[in-house]
Amino acid sequence: MTHPLDQPVWSALTTRQQALAEGGTVARRFPPTIAPFADMTDMSPESFAALGALMSGSEIAVLFTPDAVAAPDEFKILLAETGEQMVGTPMESSLPGVEIVTLGAADVPEMIALVELTKPGPFSTRTHELGTFLGIRVDGQLVAMTGERMKPGNYTEMTAVCVHPSHRGRGYAQALLGAVARGIVARGEIPFLHVFSNNESAIALYRRQGMEIRRGLHVTVLQKRA
Repeated sequence: MTHPLDQPVWSALTTRQQALAEGGTVARRFPPTIAPFADMTDMSPESFAALGALMSGSEIAVLFTPDAVAAPDEFKILLAETGEQMVGTPMESSLPGVEIVTLGAADVPEMIALVELTKPGPFSTRTHELGTFLGIRVDGQLVAMTGERMKPGNYTEMTAVCVHPSHRGRGYAQALLGAVARGIVARGEIPFLHVFSNNESAIALYRRQGMEIRRGLHVTVLQKRA
């Protein structure tokens, strides 16, 4: 058995989030309105064919894999980068006078706007359904948020760590990470997250929060050729 975090997408879609899975025995993905993540049991032509059968139009598939992806000709590789997988429980951080609120369906337009501004990673109209999302508002405006995404095995991924550029440097990201992690640990689960290898400032932040790099992964974005 491999570790569930070695193939986090596949692990999530075959364990705690299998009810969301589209696909079958060799290729699975989340519904595109929730997340663009997909994975396969291996890199065989049959597995790629099964993945391609799940995709239509301009849809993309984002893979997190231990090894680099060599896709067959029917796919375009839109992005091929490396990421760091970090595990640990960020320390709690209190901000006097700052209220952390739970976000839901009514907040989705603001959540998407904040993601588009700050580019923390994929976020769609139903991403918030994957778990708890917490935010901070200033004068009614959503200026920071963090939430939960993939849930492979006994692990829960923290995601969408973003702060409006006009409100950075106030400890909002640290406070939200700590609050989300506290909820994960309270359920008996282990927090983890992904960050691109070249995002040195974010990696440093997470290290200061008490997280450690577990391993590197390849992040590949695929799209079928027209």
